[in-house]
Amino acid sequence: MRAKARNAGREAEAVVSIELVTLGSMLPALAQTAAVETLQAPPGASPGTVSPEDFSTLNLFLKATLTVQIVAIVLVVASVWCWAIVINKALQFRRVRNDVASFEDTFWSGISLEELHERVGRDPASPIERVFSAGMVEWNRSVVPGSGILPGTQARVERAMGVAITREGQSLSNRLGFLATTGAVAPFVGLFGTVWGIKHSFESIAAMQNTNLAVVAPGIAEALFVTALGLLAAIPAVVAYNRLGADVERLLGDLEAFADEFATILGRQIDRASMPQRMAEAG
Repeated sequence: MRAKARNAGREAEAVVSIELVTLGSMLPALAQTAAVETLQAPPGASPGTVSPEDFSTLNLFLKATLTVQIVAIVLVVASVWCWAIVINKALQFRRVRNDVASFEDTFWSGISLEELHERVGRDPASPIERVFSAGMVEWNRSVVPGSGILPGTQARVERAMGVAITREGQSLSNRLGFLATTGAVAPFVGLFGTVWGIKHSFESIAAMQNTNLAVVAPGIAEALFVTALGLLAAIPAVVAYNRLGADVERLLGDLEAFADEFATILGRQIDRASMPQRMAEAG
């Protein structure tokens, strides 16, 4: 009898052990099922359930901590300002390209330099007109009626146009630095909000002593929400900075090419003006 009892006890222990192992293997699946049921619970479900509406963008922002809200506002404002810069620069660069093409057509149409300078006036409207005006102003200052052209005129004209091109480059590149700063800093600002949101999740676990998904999910959701905002601000800023920076280099290249062509024309006129004097000296 005792042997049968011992055998029965061993069989019972074996059955209990098997059931515990089976239950342990089923716990992850049960936890996953419970999480899915929690997320899919209707709005009027029992307390502790979470509805999909609770994870909308507006609700995530309103229910986030003050620190995360400030981070989100900063990222959104930076993103909006970046897009404003991108649109403004795109329109400005297109206008500059059209002005360059139009002015070069007029410049090579056979019109005299003095007449073209009079058309441009004292207040040039486009970058290429300002470069041309800078060269013409220095040229007119270097031409002395009855005495010819002052020595070193071409070098001074080239320096004047070089200074004008540098100023135009600074004007075209204005505010592009904000795009570079946003592209470099925004991910780290979003990462700060992410860390703060995860910290909030752990605080909720410690306060409620419950690891239920309804307790942890809001903090994790707000953390991922701020991460997404950081990337949303950084990625377009980096792409736009690279594209607009290339456009600036291309426009400056066009201005430099025009300045070289204009300097060549002036150098030819200087050589023609000095030719009689050279012939007299040679004779």
